[in-house]
Amino acid sequence: MHAMQYEITLPADYDTGVIRDRVARVGHLLDDWDGLGLKAYLLRERGLDGSPVGQYAPFYLWDTPEGMNSFLWGPGFQGLVNDFGRPVVQHWTGLAYEDGGAPDATPEVAVRRRANIPEGVPLAEAAREALRETQRLAALDGVVGAAAAVDPRHWEVVHFSLWAHDRPEATGETYRVLHLSAPGRDRLRRGRHW
Repeated sequence: MHAMQYEITLPADYDTGVIRDRVARVGHLLDDWDGLGLKAYLLRERGLDGSPVGQYAPFYLWDTPEGMNSFLWGPGFQGLVNDFGRPVVQHWTGLAYEDGGAPDATPEVAVRRRANIPEGVPLAEAAREALRETQRLAALDGVVGAAAAVDPRHWEVVHFSLWAHDRPEATGETYRVLHLSAPGRDRLRRGRHW
């Protein structure tokens, strides 16, 4: 599994209806994308859910690198680049994925938390802790699914969870889910990925 996200920070006075319309128009195009576990079309609005900025920030879990690469080098991502410029694409190697207790629910919100692995912490222990946190999140009421992944360039762990209600019991940046494409979610390996 590979996790991926790009963040497009919007001007303070940006009409987020433009993003909502875009997702309504093109979101379904990845509903059957080969190699995609899931893509959550995410939006943060300045002043809502504690967000200091407005951002369009889709989050992906890929079950194959070929699926991810065909998206990045294909017309879908190029369309985004044409409209917004080329964003930095963050990428993490999967550590764990778990379905939550509400796996078939339509998610309302997502929570993403990034944390650095401090120098001196044994890496195997950091990976085990990420697995435990994924399992803890997945066991909470209303969770659709939870994942953890690591960027070994910066030694950063990302925790991601999807929630079927708008009262998540997780800390981090909260996003509204505008659409979920999940053609290969059933192919995402559950549990630890090492």
